[in-house]
Parts: sequence; C-alpha cells; structure tokens
Amino acid sequence: MIIPLALPKGTEKVCELCQKRAYLQCARCRVTYYCDAEHQHSDWIGIHKRICQLLIPIRTPSLFSMQRAGRIENLLKTKELIEICRLVAESKLSEGKHEEAVPAAQACLRCSVDVYGPNTVQLVPAYLLLADANMGMGNLALVAELMSQAEWAVLKSPECGYAVHHRLHRSMGCLHTATGHFEAALFHFANDVRIYFASEEYGLDSTVTCGGYFLMADVFVKQGEPAIVHSLYKEVKCQPTLMLLPESSNIVHFPDNKGQQVEVGKILRSILEFEQDETRKEPAQVALVAHSLAMLSYLGGDVTRVSHLPRSAEVNIRLTR
Repeated sequence: MIIPLALPKGTEKVCELCQKRAYLQCARCRVTYYCDAEHQHSDWIGIHKRICQLLIPIRTPSLFSMQRAGRIENLLKTKELIEICRLVAESKLSEGKHEEAVPAAQACLRCSVDVYGPNTVQLVPAYLLLADANMGMGNLALVAELMSQAEWAVLKSPECGYAVHHRLHRSMGCLHTATGHFEAALFHFANDVRIYFASEEYGLDSTVTCGGYFLMADVFVKQGEPAIVHSLYKEVKCQPTLMLLPESSNIVHFPDNKGQQVEVGKILRSILEFEQDETRKEPAQVALVAHSLAMLSYLGGDVTRVSHLPRSAEVNIRLTR
C-alpha cells in the first residue's frame, strides 16, 4: 500500500494520471506524483505497484545517468517498462477491466514518447491500448482523438509492418461499430482480415485473424443479417478446435497466454448463443462450437462450465474419444 505524502511548498510536479498540479508523492519510489489520493490509488492498482521501484533509477538524475553508458542503460530500462506496461494493459483489457487498463496504457505511451519521440509509428501500439481502454469506458470522443493520432503516425511511416496496420484497422472498425457507422466499420474490418494485414502477419487460421471475422459478424448482427453472420461464424468456428488439438496433428498447441484464452472464450460463447437462437441452426455447428468451449473450459480448469453446456456438446465429445 502506498502512503500519501504532501509535497514541500514551492515544489512544482504534475499528476501521473491527469498532468494537473500534484500535491502528493509516492512514499515508496518518491519519483511519482499525484493530484489526489484517488488518482494515486488508481495508478497503484493499474500499473504503479508493478513498476514502482523500476522508476527510481530512470527518474533520479545522477552523474552516471548523464554519461553515455548511463543514458544507454536508462534507455534499455525504459524499453523494459514499455513492455511491462503493454502486457499489463493487454491483460486488464482482456479481463474487461478498462478503467484499470488506463494507467498502464498511459505509462506505456509516456515511456514510448521518451524513447522514440513524439508522432512516431512506435507510439501506435500505446495509442491503440489507450483507445481500447477508453472504448470500454464509453469515452468515444477521446477514442476518436487517439485513433487520429495513431492513423497520422502510420500514414507518415509507410514502411511499418502488417501488424501495425492490422491493429489500426481493427480498432478503427471497433470505433465505427460503437458509433453506428457500420459501413465504415466493415471497410476497416475487411482491410484487416479479408484483404491483407491480419492474414499476412498471423496466417488465415490464427486466433487473431478469426477474431476479425467475429467482429465483422458482430456488425452484421446489428444490421439484422443472420445469414451473413452464420457464414462468417463458419470462418471462426474451426479455429478454437484447431488450437486445442495436439502438435502431432500439425496444429499449434493451445496458447499459454491467459488473455488469449479469455478472448477465445468470449468469441465461442457469443457464437454459441447466436447459433442456439438461430431458427435455421445446424446441430453440427452448435455441437462443434460447444465442444470447443467445453475443451477450453476444461483446459482452463473450469470444469463446472462443462456441465452447463448443451447436450449436443456431450455427444460430440464422446464421438471424438
């Protein structure tokens, strides 16, 4: 637990979260400041407890830090901070903890600016993390501003890779879906998945690419196009099953990334709910999706979920033994 500490009079510092004038100091690292106890607590929960001590050598001026070897060491430490903040933000986003993801995303962006400078393409992942966090909180105006900054950085760097373009188009698609601009959303999702970027970077059968099909289907759900939704879900349905097969089948192992498991689970449950409500549902489709969800729950240690799945899943599981 961090103990608030009043700053000496005349000390001008800014809050880690909102950049307003700070009046409190982290009592552990003494290099991080806040405008009030609420922001201090939010930052501690969001990211600061993970990086508190790591900030001390980076933010404490010394004769060594001014020398070339010291600058290089601080640069490497700051890059390490970027990676830690990115992973924490992604983990919290996958768990639906959007408010807690904001401090980690902000720290990731701030450190990226320190390393790479402003308006560079290396800032795009941090912009998108911050945009995703605010999307979940409903701050769409701020999301649009962040997306504009990310898009501008990509436009200035035509040499940036497929992964950056994929993430940008997918986030733009999510923003347009949230604001009701469905045709624009489909344009960005199509660029992401069908035309180029996600499939080129990760392959047609990857979880990332299939996630794009799922997002496209979500737009058609909102447009009342169940036949198209059903068709797109067929592009998704095989992926979770493939991920769960052993390596002897020439398929990749199930990933260790907990966040990815959570994301796959969300996709499967949405597909299963749609297919069960669909009047023209295919029993085999329902069984396959339910089977994949059962295996996902089992490998995740949540055996109670398996017992609540449809009877068709139990039949399919017995047939595959």
